[in-house]
Amino acid sequence: MAINFKNVGFKQYDARRIDTVDQSKIPIGIQTPLQFGQNGEGFYAMNFTVGDQIEDNFKNLLQTNHGERMGRYFYGADLQPLVVEFTNKQNFDSEAAERINTAVGLWMPFIQLQEFDSLPIYENNQFIGKMGLTVTYSVPEAQVFDKRIQVILYVT
Repeated sequence: MAINFKNVGFKQYDARRIDTVDQSKIPIGIQTPLQFGQNGEGFYAMNFTVGDQIEDNFKNLLQTNHGERMGRYFYGADLQPLVVEFTNKQNFDSEAAERINTAVGLWMPFIQLQEFDSLPIYENNQFIGKMGLTVTYSVPEAQVFDKRIQVILYVT
């Protein structure tokens, strides 16, 4: 005997969960890193503006290295090898800026890069434990101007 799902309905707790989603806001994408949604966002926390989604995607582009994205080997700025091979700030800055410019031109060409700065973070003044990067960008089509994003890369 086959059951027709047309008239099955919902359990009470499922219906309440569906009703708690705020239908007035339309999500554009899921925030990363993944976290549970609050205040009517749904199951996952979401981005509701184009600017927030672009920032999230750009941050992921900066933190991704070649070979980490399945099916897209060259996706990402590939900055981790630079941190491991750090010799001096001037060499790092020129190579990192070139890699970021290449990645943005290939994967997010609508972003206009403005400024780049890096800050080596030393632990006990002996070696580099992390590298802080700050990139300033604009996306005129999305009315996003002079947005600053900060990323910390760790030596692994």
